[in-house]
Amino acid sequence: MPFIAFLMVVLAMPMAAWGADSTKPETPTLMVAATGSLPVAPDTAFVTVGMETAGKSLAEAERQNSAVMQKVMGRFRELKIDKERIQTSSFTVTPQYKLPPKRPSDALPSPPEIIGYRISNSVTVEVRDLEKVATVIEEALTAGSNHFQGLQWALRDEQQARLNALKIAAAKAREKATALSEALNVKLVRLVTVNEGGHVIRPVPYAARPMSAMEMAGAEPPISSGEIKVEATVTLIYEIKGDQ
Repeated sequence: MPFIAFLMVVLAMPMAAWGADSTKPETPTLMVAATGSLPVAPDTAFVTVGMETAGKSLAEAERQNSAVMQKVMGRFRELKIDKERIQTSSFTVTPQYKLPPKRPSDALPSPPEIIGYRISNSVTVEVRDLEKVATVIEEALTAGSNHFQGLQWALRDEQQARLNALKIAAAKAREKATALSEALNVKLVRLVTVNEGGHVIRPVPYAARPMSAMEMAGAEPPISSGEIKVEATVTLIYEIKGDQ
């Protein structure tokens, strides 16, 4: 064989091998997803109450506000709520301005005149004894609080509930993969990828409302904690092959 012809044959061999690799079929896979849902009774409540006061001077509005909020805090201490569970959630000071008089369109605007101040002070209480939730709201009302900012339910150990929901979702996903493989006459070779996610569905929080409206509704507001639903989603991808 001439040398040039031999060299061409040798150079062509790896090119043929590369061409064979590029046409190699992709590994077949099966993807399944499932959701696990776990209803859990909440064990903690966050109650937010507040006081709004107004005065001609900042000192007057602050004095009125402080007097009421001290009474509210005192009622909470009488209910054996640790001070670490009571936190100021908001404190705002808003000037009140006199309405400007009507003036000609070409007149220069006059500076705004402050005629008073409004102070809003809110505290959030973490209540771990759920039987005290209605009492906490009632005592705040009795002490002089004039605004109910809201009520939210929570879990102290939310992570454990998430893990339990993940276990439920993973078991459902494996069961679904097994059922599909049998129906499609394929074999699950190995687990390639696992993805997880989830969220917590809480009961609708009580909306903010004036304390006067709650007082008209009755001395002790009806409180129901309901359930918190913890959901987790698991997605599994398996390598599969035809069942021989």
